Amino acid sequence: MDRTEPRLITSVERGVATVVITNPAKRNAMTTAMWRSVPELLERLAADPQVRVLVLTGAGDTFCAGADISTLRESAGTAQGLAVEAEEALAAFPRPTLAAVRGYCVGGGGQLAAACDLRFAEVGASFGVTPAKLGIVYPASSTRRLVALVGPGTAKHLLFSGELIDTERALRTGLVDEVLPPGGLDKRVEEYGRVLASRSQLTQTSAKEFAAGRTDRDAHWAAEARGSTDTAEGVAAFLERRAPRFTYTTAPTR
Repeated sequence: MDRTEPRLITSVERGVATVVITNPAKRNAMTTAMWRSVPELLERLAADPQVRVLVLTGAGDTFCAGADISTLRESAGTAQGLAVEAEEALAAFPRPTLAAVRGYCVGGGGQLAAACDLRFAEVGASFGVTPAKLGIVYPASSTRRLVALVGPGTAKHLLFSGELIDTERALRTGLVDEVLPPGGLDKRVEEYGRVLASRSQLTQTSAKEFAAGRTDRDAHWAAEARGSTDTAEGVAAFLERRAPRFTYTTAPTR
């Protein structure tokens, strides 16, 4: 494979799957093929019991500058539909997801970052939602997700103007959860990924569903808790002053 070919590069280490958006010639813009590959890639990672955390980031000094604009000329509706499918697949990933952002996080890149559970950014990153610059109706599901994340005021500012905001404002409005100094993002993400991978997947996955507003899974998770050894292990580890060894794993839900 040509190393410069736009693609998603995936690796798994110590329970953490890292997906790197790679299209350096266009600031990691997402091509049609890249959008199409996201749901299948995430399904494969979700089926791997060794994957306990997913980190999404961009190659080099940019997260993702959005969709490759040339794909919009071909068919804006098709390109937008693929972006929404990728976004929804990421939001539905059954384990914790973290966007590690440096540089530009714009348009489709913002959609992907917003679909993650958490977002850590390096000082100097820029965030923008830019459909107003292109005359595009932003997807309803993406708009609702953005409003839930930052509130209606900030969502309207981003959508109406297409202006970029810096990490300070992104942190203040809830668009990002942590801002790291230059050079500090990779270390923090690596450390935090290890923390998440060491915690109970029973707790994480149930909390993720409840936080997303699901109201039809209470009985399911009560049954999962009764059938799991994670609670007993967690209590025993606490009393014995050792690290717990949680064994519960969950498959994707449909």
